[in-house]
Amino acid sequence: MLGNELRESLRSGKRVYGTCVCSNNARWAAVVRGLGLDLVFLDTEHIPQDRGELAWMCQTYAAMGLAPVVRVPEPDPYQACIVLDGGAQGVIAPYVETVEEVKKLAGAVKHRPLKGARLRRALDGKETLEPVLSEYLARWNKNNVLIINIESQPAMDALDDLLAVEEVDAVLIGPHDLSLNLGVPEQYDHPKFDAAVREIFTKARAAGKGAGVHFSDGLEQEVVWARETGANLIMHSSDLGIFRNTMGSDIAKMKEMLGDSVSVSGEDGSTV
Repeated sequence: MLGNELRESLRSGKRVYGTCVCSNNARWAAVVRGLGLDLVFLDTEHIPQDRGELAWMCQTYAAMGLAPVVRVPEPDPYQACIVLDGGAQGVIAPYVETVEEVKKLAGAVKHRPLKGARLRRALDGKETLEPVLSEYLARWNKNNVLIINIESQPAMDALDDLLAVEEVDAVLIGPHDLSLNLGVPEQYDHPKFDAAVREIFTKARAAGKGAGVHFSDGLEQEVVWARETGANLIMHSSDLGIFRNTMGSDIAKMKEMLGDSVSVSGEDGSTV
């Protein structure tokens, strides 16, 4: 699945499957290709990624028929252009809260290479582009997908307006940040968090946009939300998260069986 197919699937309600890929090892791409995914999520907000290595990853996965979707460090149109120049076929913008942010991202993802005052006037509805220019930009950006992270109460308050921006193809919940902003940190089974997720998904699907959450745990809950709300962007875990959970479980089990003390370190190095 490439960008144009991903966009149509997200908007139509067809489920698409992806995971966050952190490893840039040359042999890893072949492993990922065999997982039955539609897209790969490459994160530059929380994962250090060299620009050249990121471009290699994007080009490789695209050649394999897996749409490379990159989360930029901030909701910045210039950062979006950088990853698109490297071969990304989708941009995930973190912590979006305002229509102004979304419009700027829409300009970078859906109307490049048009820039400057003319682009701003077009995005604000103050200027109509010539048909030949509009057709050119549509061809240029046919494989570009725009996904916005919904991670706060202000984003939820503005959600109707954010979804009204035509260029937005999907929303993706950042569960950790959203739970913190709602005052229930990492309480993913809390009624307040569950209600927020369902509200976001329901509104997004009603607006004809894709909807999903990047969840590292709770596979069953992901399935419940998808079945009951129509959420169709299944972004499950990451190679790093699966390794941590599976290896940690295996080592703890082996230590228990051999009578050695069991300790597990958290991501911050603390022992739990």
